[in-house]
Amino acid sequence: MAKTYIKLTRPSMRKLAPGEKVNEHGITFERQANGDGVFTVNVMVDGQRIHRVIGRETDGTTRTQAEEFIEKARQDAKTGRLNLPTGRKIALGFSDAADKYLVKLAQEGGKDLKMKRYRLAMHLSPFFGDVPLSKICTFDVERYKKLRLEEDAQHNVLKDGTKLYKGKTKPGTINRELAALSHLFTKAVEWGWLEHKPAAIKRLKENSGRITYLTVDQIERLLKAAQEDQNIQIYPFILIGLETSMRRSEIFSIRREHINLEQQTISIPKAKAGAREQPITAHLADFLVAYVGTLPPGTPWLFPSPAAREGHTINLDKPFRRVVANAGLDTALIVRHTLRHTAITHLVQAGVDLPTVKRISGHKNLSMVERYSHQNGAHIESAMDKLSERYRKAS
Repeated sequence: MAKTYIKLTRPSMRKLAPGEKVNEHGITFERQANGDGVFTVNVMVDGQRIHRVIGRETDGTTRTQAEEFIEKARQDAKTGRLNLPTGRKIALGFSDAADKYLVKLAQEGGKDLKMKRYRLAMHLSPFFGDVPLSKICTFDVERYKKLRLEEDAQHNVLKDGTKLYKGKTKPGTINRELAALSHLFTKAVEWGWLEHKPAAIKRLKENSGRITYLTVDQIERLLKAAQEDQNIQIYPFILIGLETSMRRSEIFSIRREHINLEQQTISIPKAKAGAREQPITAHLADFLVAYVGTLPPGTPWLFPSPAAREGHTINLDKPFRRVVANAGLDTALIVRHTLRHTAITHLVQAGVDLPTVKRISGHKNLSMVERYSHQNGAHIESAMDKLSERYRKAS
């Protein structure tokens, strides 16, 4: 027998003011601030809570589609029960799978756990909810991508209210989330939770525009501002970043025993692409000799922070923005990762071959280093001048 709707009717939905919503038979319609309406469902099916975003009114989504989704979920659950072998466990929901995944990954010594935990908690788990891991399909992944592309990047706001950037969520950000989802699927198959990956995941095309880096003059201004700053750790942080191309987490994790001044290297046991020995400049080696001597006795860290759970500093965002501003640079363009971009770019422009740059930067492959070969760089002009000079001499 068809359900009778009293609240969730076309007239009642049209009357909703922005921020208001109406719910009936597990279907919710909410009027958003921009005037668009969103249909979601929240129902129990076969002992599993299903909470899904069905779609937007402007995309042609209707209450009927929400009803059809619920009916299909119930039919799928019924079919699944009929085909279940004796003693089979209830399907593992995505949120539970995400929690178990993080625990097992930590036990295995998995990499980038902090960001995987963030991406799952902030975006992936709220979207997929308790949907059984095996029931997630390519269409669901495509809906996730569409929803994220339409969302404003409001989560990129720091505690002091400073916005890192405005506008829609960037494709690169979404691709990192999709990578976490793909890795979860891969490990789920490896651990026997799934027989095979349930969905194909296609990455979004990212903007391959120019990489922002600092000129020699800008580097001097930034270092001078860092030396004059009240935070005693910001200068060594910036100097190490500029003279090694190390990532932020790699710099903060440096221990005294990692530094080999004789060989002019810093050991990075948990680098993104695997453990490596990071070469350093003679200038940085000389600085480290003096800097280590100023550290509190007994501390193993180069950037100690007794109040931090890790024992070392993990964030210098506020002093970094302050130093960038004091150097007369744009805080919206110059971010912490710009230090790494700058070091790699200047290595390439100095004529260092790409395999050597890859060895210094710790990139996984050469294609990632080739991005730094700017077409209008001075090193390109110099190369063309040499070609022209060779031809002229020959003739």
